[in-house]
Amino acid sequence: MKRTTLLLALLAGHLVPHAAFAADVPTPAKADNFYKSATVTGERVTFRNQYQMEVVGTLYRPQGPGRGQRAPAVVVGHPMGAVKEQSSQLYAQKLAEQGFVTLAVDLSFWGESAGAPRHLVSPEIYADDISAAVDFLSTQAFVDPERIGGLGICGSGSFVISAAKIDPRIKAIATVSMYDMGAAFRNGLSRSQSLEQRRDVIQAATAQRLVEYNGGQPMFVPGTVNRLDADTPEVQREFFDFYRTPRGAFAADGEKSELTTQPLLSSLAKFANFYPLNDIETISPRPMLFISGDTAHSREFSEDAYRRAGSPKELYWVKGAGHVDLYDRTDLIPFAKLATFFQQGLAAK
Repeated sequence: MKRTTLLLALLAGHLVPHAAFAADVPTPAKADNFYKSATVTGERVTFRNQYQMEVVGTLYRPQGPGRGQRAPAVVVGHPMGAVKEQSSQLYAQKLAEQGFVTLAVDLSFWGESAGAPRHLVSPEIYADDISAAVDFLSTQAFVDPERIGGLGICGSGSFVISAAKIDPRIKAIATVSMYDMGAAFRNGLSRSQSLEQRRDVIQAATAQRLVEYNGGQPMFVPGTVNRLDADTPEVQREFFDFYRTPRGAFAADGEKSELTTQPLLSSLAKFANFYPLNDIETISPRPMLFISGDTAHSREFSEDAYRRAGSPKELYWVKGAGHVDLYDRTDLIPFAKLATFFQQGLAAK
């Protein structure tokens, strides 16, 4: 598979100073996507976004002293095409252990959340899901509505940024292994896709849209392959190792685990109109933190976001980490860095 063709497979799944490197970490790092905290309680919650669609999440609260106080909170978004049980619940629990109320959500059309047809690409609705989670948290007696932050992993990094640009209630914004889903669709990795190739994808998506309008079967983009062969590209192998193995595979709401990271082809072109980093500087003076592995194939998106963002901002490199490593490799993920960022960014005024 040529690198330029890799775009479809990826869509499912420094310029300025002030960048920091994490300390050396042991390898191989431990993968613990299905981590269960002994000091945090979790419960399934539901609420509606502004489109009156039901969004489902897992709400985590720290146990012990201080439980009766109004705490800062963080909304956590999962990788594009994944579900809350893949990566975001791990992050949510780790932050809850540090005293935050956290809410890991299934974005609309994915997992337990509403939305039909399934796996529809809708970046505007995804961003609204983040704001709807802020609505929900703001009404909870144990949450300080003036101290709510947002954390997006992979594609949700771009959705959290998109939400924060028009939702000033999100007081601090962090991304991990961020994908700018709009730029990835338009240009591919390292701008390896031509305009003509983009047009071909858009043409295929619109042709399939008409098929489905006439009652035909939906078609899904193979965001992560279901089997490896000698020609499988390294990036696909990286995603396969998480989404198609016991390390991270999860069957969501009766769906087979091999369907995660498989977006609906007919809706894919909506990413062409998605520009989450335009006007990112208007988020300032709210703080932003961009975390990426220094060997991640996606590092260009965090670099671009950091370059464009206003102050205060920080770009934090995890030495020796790839893109998917930061989904679940707990010896690599800088949880302490994230906790400090949100403690400072959501400090009581």
